Amino acid sequence: MHKILLVCAAGMSTSYLVEKMKKSAAARSIECEIVAHATPDFSEIYRNYDVILLGPQVRFQKAAWAPLAEAAGIPLDVINPMDYGTVNGEKVLDHALKLIASKK
Repeated sequence: MHKILLVCAAGMSTSYLVEKMKKSAAARSIECEIVAHATPDFSEIYRNYDVILLGPQVRFQKAAWAPLAEAAGIPLDVINPMDYGTVNGEKVLDHALKLIASKK
């Protein structure tokens, strides 16, 4: 099972994207745990996931968090703003899975 963390400003704006990602994973029989959390939660939870995707509105955090994620062996990237804005769960899921595969 893949564990995917999405991080946004308040943890709310990504909830619809999470649902779309879950539907895409289910349609393809891919076992995933996909959750969204607000930025204040990051330091307490990031180690529990296989990949971390940042919402475009918090992309400025990448510089601070990338070294932590890298030290833990967890890929971290920013969600493509177009995919985020159009709530393209399939593309965001594909990006997450590609990042997970790249760490192996």
